[in-house]
Amino acid sequence: MLHWTERPALMADLLPLFVNLAGRRVLLVGGGPVAAGKLEQLLAAGAALSVVAPSIHADIERAANTEAVELHRRAFVPGDIDGAWLVVAAATPAVNREVAEAAEARRVLVNAVDDPANATAFFGGVVRRSGVTFAISTSGDAPGLTALLRQALDALLPSKLGDWVREAERLRAVWRRDRIPIGDRRPLLLEAMNRLHDARDGDAADEGGDGRATGKEAVQHRARDVVQRPIVQARPVRVALVGAGPGDPAHLTRSAVAWLRAADLVLYDALVDDRVLRLARHAQRFFVGKRSGQHALSQSDIHAAMIRAARRGRRVVRLKGGDPFVFGRGGEEAEALLNAGIPFEVVPGVTSATAAPALAGIPVTHRGMASALVVVSGHDPGRFTEFIGGLRPKGTTLVVLMGARTRAALARALLARGWRGQTPAAVAVEMAQPGSDVWRGTLEDLAADRSQINDDGPATLIVGDVAALDLRAAARRSERKEQCL
Repeated sequence: MLHWTERPALMADLLPLFVNLAGRRVLLVGGGPVAAGKLEQLLAAGAALSVVAPSIHADIERAANTEAVELHRRAFVPGDIDGAWLVVAAATPAVNREVAEAAEARRVLVNAVDDPANATAFFGGVVRRSGVTFAISTSGDAPGLTALLRQALDALLPSKLGDWVREAERLRAVWRRDRIPIGDRRPLLLEAMNRLHDARDGDAADEGGDGRATGKEAVQHRARDVVQRPIVQARPVRVALVGAGPGDPAHLTRSAVAWLRAADLVLYDALVDDRVLRLARHAQRFFVGKRSGQHALSQSDIHAAMIRAARRGRRVVRLKGGDPFVFGRGGEEAEALLNAGIPFEVVPGVTSATAAPALAGIPVTHRGMASALVVVSGHDPGRFTEFIGGLRPKGTTLVVLMGARTRAALARALLARGWRGQTPAAVAVEMAQPGSDVWRGTLEDLAADRSQINDDGPATLIVGDVAALDLRAAARRSERKEQCL
C-alpha cells in the first residue's frame, strides 16, 4: 500500500472520469464561502452531503433547510470519511492534509480546493450544452487558464448542439438495427454532422438562435477572439461591479447579462433575484450581503475576495441590487480595486430610486408638480433628519431607499420640519417581483404607522405631490374603455 508520505513528487497524467454521485454520500470538510460554492455543484449532481466544520456559511445553512444536507458543527475526525464515496476538502491546508491522509488510508479520493498537494481528484472547468458535458483540467495548477479555456470552448460550440445529439442518437439506433460495423460508423456520423452544420449555416452571414453568427468561419473567429483577447490586452479586466436593477432580469443591461454569463465567481447581495443569478450558469455564487441585520462578510473581506480571485485569473462579478454606485458601496470597492492595481469595469444598473416609482405608476418629476428629485437613505433616522433640515417640500419629490422599517420615524421627522400632514406619500414594495404591492396615503398616515406593508422586502418610499398619481391605473382604465368600444 502506498502511504501518504511516500507519494511521488511528480503527478502522472490524470484520468478524465465522469462520476454518478446521485444518492451517494459525499463528505464536505469546511464551512466557508469556498465550501458553499462546492456544495452547490455537488447538490446539482444529486449527492447526499455531509458537511463538517466548526462554523457554517449562511448559504450552506439555507441549503440544509431544503436539501439532503447533514450539518456537523465540529472539527473533522478521520471517521467522518467512513462510508463516503468522495471527499471535498475546502478548509485550511493543515486540515486538508489531515483529511487527505485519512482518505488515503481508506482509499477514498479527495478534491482539495486550491490545494493540489493534498488532492487526488480535481474538479474541472465544465461546459454543459444540450446534454453534452465537457470538462477541462490543469491538474489544479492553473485555474485561471482552465476558466479561459472553458470560456473559449463555450464560444466555439454550435448553438444547436442538441440537434447533433438527437441525430447521433437516432443514427446509432439505426446502425445497431442494420448491424453496421463499429469501425464504419464514425465516418458516417461525421458526414451526418457535416450535413447538419452546412444546413444550419445557410447563408454565410446567417444568425443563430442566440444572435451570434454560426457559419464555420464565424464560429472559428469567435473562438480565436475569446482565446486571444486576454493575451492581446496587457491588463485584462477581471472584475465588474454590476448593477442588477430592481429585480426582474428583463431590466438588466446587455452588458450585465454578458458579464454574468462569462463569470467564474459572483459575489451577490441580498436584494438580487434568483432569476438573475441563474444567468451565471458557469460561476460559483456566494452571498456576501446582509440579512436580518447580519453581514455574511465584512466589507474588507469582500474587497479581499474580489482581489484574490482576480489575481488568480478568474472573472469576478460583484453583483448589487439597483445601481452599484447608488447606496451600494460600489465606490469603496472601486477604490479597493484601484489601490490593488486590479483593472475593473462598472456596469450601471437601473436604480430602484426611479424604477420602483415608475413601476408603481408614479413619475418622480412631472410638469407643474415636481421639478426636483432628492434621493436619500432612510436606514438611519438621525442622519436623515440632519439632511432634510434645509429641504423645501414644494416642487420636490423625496425618494427614500432602505427606509421600510424606519418609515414612521422618517415621516415624523418630515412633519417636524414643516411638511404638510396631507402631503401625498406612497410605499412601493418589491416592484419588479411577482409579489409587488403599492401602499398610498399621506405623510400623516405614514407617521401614524398606518401603512401595512411587508417590512422584509425591498421597499421605496415616495413623498411629494406626484405620489398621488397612479398612471398604471389610468392606463388600465383606458385599456378597458377601448375593449368596450
